[in-house]
Amino acid sequence: MLLGGIVISIFCIFDDIVTIKPLVKLLGQVIAASIVVAFGVRIDEITPAFLATNELKEVFSIILTIGWIVGVTNAINLIDGLDGLSAGISVISAVSLLIIFVLNGSPLISILLITALAGALVGFLPFNFAPAKTFIGDTGSNFLGFSLSIISILGVAKTYTAAVIVLPLLALGLPIFDTMWAIIRRLIKGKSIKAIFKADKGHLHHIIVSRGFSQKQAVLILYGIAATFGIFAIILLESGIWKALSFLLMVIVALGLGYKNFQSEKFDSQRYECVECKYIYNPKSGNEKAGVKPGTEFEDLPDDWVCPVCGEGKDMFQVHR
Repeated sequence: MLLGGIVISIFCIFDDIVTIKPLVKLLGQVIAASIVVAFGVRIDEITPAFLATNELKEVFSIILTIGWIVGVTNAINLIDGLDGLSAGISVISAVSLLIIFVLNGSPLISILLITALAGALVGFLPFNFAPAKTFIGDTGSNFLGFSLSIISILGVAKTYTAAVIVLPLLALGLPIFDTMWAIIRRLIKGKSIKAIFKADKGHLHHIIVSRGFSQKQAVLILYGIAATFGIFAIILLESGIWKALSFLLMVIVALGLGYKNFQSEKFDSQRYECVECKYIYNPKSGNEKAGVKPGTEFEDLPDDWVCPVCGEGKDMFQVHR
């Protein structure tokens, strides 16, 4: 794991400094994952029935393990779009995996490694949360994903077959879902494999911010979603599918009601800022000097209304964030 981490860090340091091509970085990830596999870290409990020979089983195990390591590494890297997002998601995923490891009697080495990773991130997160004083960069986000992917294999390798993939998939559900959606979205829009490597503004954090939430709010919302995935995995392991689904249903209902209230509050208190003089019009307070009563929405102001400070018209105002 250490040697693979060094290899992937070298590639990512170059990417942070001079920006290397996505395929070159992908090659570095594959090399790092191959080193880990060569040292015996593998997903070998899930083997399709049609693979009768040991040779085919070994090849399948190697491909699956490399795919998992590279996939999770990129998942954490791609979700690193806002201050504190990838580090916070990694903390939540690490704590979720730690609880799962303790409950299913995983090897001590996996418990120690995931605890150390979670502790390091807890110490780092206050400096990385918005407004960030320290940035994680591609080197940090790739190393986090790389570490989580390997430790998740070590932790569930000795448990029952379904859990080998299902539990880590759920604990890391948010970044994995975001990455899968990004791949599908880019393939549909770009209609080529090359389009997968082109950055866009369609990630979950971009969508949440576009809905009117601040960057801090978007990060906290995604923390909540990541925690939901983690708790779902823990309940699934400890209490079964029906209790886990009941928990998920309650969360969905709570999110729906919360979003409805947010939209209502947002509409009632939407403020507008004058581009010219930075005067802010707040519907709740109105402006008695300008003849506007409290509670008057900006859209309801007369067309000839002007800024009480600089005299500019309504067309010079924009939504204040």
